[in-house]
Amino acid sequence: MTLDGLILRLPARNASLRTRAWRALRDSGCALLRDGVYVLPKGAGNGVLDRTAADMRAAGGFAMTVELGVKSAEDVARVKALFDRTGAYASLVRKIAARGAAPERLQRAFDRLAATDFFPGEAKRQAAAALAELRQKLAEPRPARRGLQARDPQQYRGRVWATRKDPWVDRLASGWLIKRFIDRDARFAWIESPRTRPKRAVGFDYDGAEFTHVGDRVTFEVLAASFGLEGDPAIVAIGRAVHFLDVGGIPAPDAKGLETVLRGIKEKARGDDALLLEAMRIFDLFYSAYSKRAE
Repeated sequence: MTLDGLILRLPARNASLRTRAWRALRDSGCALLRDGVYVLPKGAGNGVLDRTAADMRAAGGFAMTVELGVKSAEDVARVKALFDRTGAYASLVRKIAARGAAPERLQRAFDRLAATDFFPGEAKRQAAAALAELRQKLAEPRPARRGLQARDPQQYRGRVWATRKDPWVDRLASGWLIKRFIDRDARFAWIESPRTRPKRAVGFDYDGAEFTHVGDRVTFEVLAASFGLEGDPAIVAIGRAVHFLDVGGIPAPDAKGLETVLRGIKEKARGDDALLLEAMRIFDLFYSAYSKRAE
């Protein structure tokens, strides 16, 4: 990885120049490597480092532009962390959820953030999806979600639900959601591959399953949307944690605690049925806590 760098010492008596330089560097997405040393990925910033250096020198300050090579994988990870926009995306998603501004203003905020997101990931995709969903809701009172269909719970009573063996967060949470809110008489089949799915079983969380990831939604979120459970704040809160643990993106409250408890259960459980049974108790507790908080 190669970085463009700026080393500068601001003129002590020119407050307006210092403010102008700081704003220009901030708005371009520069990272502060240490006092007086700003960096950008190679070629980013539209020449802001050169312009700022020229302004500093013209005002009698010191400025030097440099090129920095980052070699080790550990140092590359540290550099990328300097440009991590996850917190900013999380703040934007909260504003979108609260409809704290007009969609056009929220879109402009997203565009500004995306312009300085040099290493985009799941957090950017979540923010884009939240913004798109807000626009759809405002355009149509009852928007159709592409790839998602409302399901009749009566058609899913007393079924066998099949998913991949050795379940982890999304499959465990989905199993809990199925058993508690969709099909209380559900039985589960843990399969090696889709080819071994029992006849007439409902598949979930594998490629080609009836219920699996759709767009930016993980299987738990797809099940909740399909069966009209998104109006329950506790289920939505659990969904955020499951999403973060399954595909990353914006951190969710309590997600790491949930992961730690589930890992402990997984270490001791004897078989997938036992693992799901113990995990359901944990999700029950999370659901109770979130329900109480929502009152």
